[in-house]
Amino acid sequence: MTLRRRGEKATISIQEHMAIDVCPGPIRPIKQISDYFPRFPRGLPPDAGPRAAAPPDAPARPAVAGAGRRSPSDGAREDDEDVDQLFGAYGSSPGPSPGPSPARPPAKPPEDEPDADGYESDDCTALGTLDFSLLYDQENNALHCTITKAKGLKPMDHNGLADPYVKLHLLPGASKANKLRTKTLRNTLNPTWNETLTYYGITDEDMIRKTLRISVCDEDKFRHNEFIGETRVPLKKLKPNHTKTFSICLEKQLPVDKTEDKSLEERGRILISLKYSSQKQGLLVGIVRCAHLAAMDANGYSDPYVKTYLRPDVDKKSKHKTAVKKKTLNPEFNEQEFCYEIKHGDLAKKSLEVTVWDYDIGKSNDFIGGVVLGIHAKGERLKHWFDCLKNKDKRIERWHTLTSELPGAVLSD
Repeated sequence: MTLRRRGEKATISIQEHMAIDVCPGPIRPIKQISDYFPRFPRGLPPDAGPRAAAPPDAPARPAVAGAGRRSPSDGAREDDEDVDQLFGAYGSSPGPSPGPSPARPPAKPPEDEPDADGYESDDCTALGTLDFSLLYDQENNALHCTITKAKGLKPMDHNGLADPYVKLHLLPGASKANKLRTKTLRNTLNPTWNETLTYYGITDEDMIRKTLRISVCDEDKFRHNEFIGETRVPLKKLKPNHTKTFSICLEKQLPVDKTEDKSLEERGRILISLKYSSQKQGLLVGIVRCAHLAAMDANGYSDPYVKTYLRPDVDKKSKHKTAVKKKTLNPEFNEQEFCYEIKHGDLAKKSLEVTVWDYDIGKSNDFIGGVVLGIHAKGERLKHWFDCLKNKDKRIERWHTLTSELPGAVLSD
């Protein structure tokens, strides 16, 4: 140990200069590292300020005759006692700071230290934000999703930009059947779409149990499209016939629940119009469109068409068939209405059978789903039939859910 003579300037070793403050929180400037690691008391003059008070039962220290005539063993013993007293003073009430160094300011609370959630928030902000609005048209059973714009998207391409587009899914049951997407905008991180995507056949039950998943992706011509961020909106947050606007920070991709209730699985939906014409003395059946049909082909789509029967069909002349719509799960038919000549009073004894099929070349067509309207039906199917009988010459449209089983039907084409 090197002893400092009286009058010499206090020095700090290179080890102290290179030491790092390992206290938690932001790293702050260190005015004198000895305040943290008081190893050597050599930086303190012999006549420094008052030291920490010794315990009452401690023996008194003998006075030193002179600093210049003390032996090396006495100096080493005094140095050891100085170290002990320094450590004691470090944990006791503060006194005047030793030496010419100014007093160390009290540590500030780590208010700038981010918590664990802060990092997630920073990541979300780095992905960008999305502005959009949602409107549930209860009368027409439609959900209108207007994608307005995105801001500050994460760069995905080598040029520091992206080719973004937005796609929508309804959960549970995300598939090509309920996938909608916007156009792709090239080389921008702040795209403006102002594009409205519409889900048809949305019921009040869907608004309670379903969630809209909105994903922003980067289109790549030579590789798979890349995911940028997403957000999810439970449809129960929306009020019927009221537009709600959102400006939401995109999040990382969230897992999709694979253990969905199979009882909620659907084969699709169909919009049917019924009208009894007094002029034509018959029932007019219109097949308007289908939505969210099950995919039956390897490409993830179907080639759907619809058949109708009025049962019982003794003469087997009640079959009508729409045209085939290629490679779609949301076909629009808008066919000319099929007319069944029948007396109004006889309709109460009849049932209307509607089936949806996937057209295949060289093999039998695949059954997608069906629905029966009539006196033996239940719920909305029975109500639709009765409303038609009670309101002559009035066209009544209703959405119906297709089922995989159709009692009494011959499931072949």
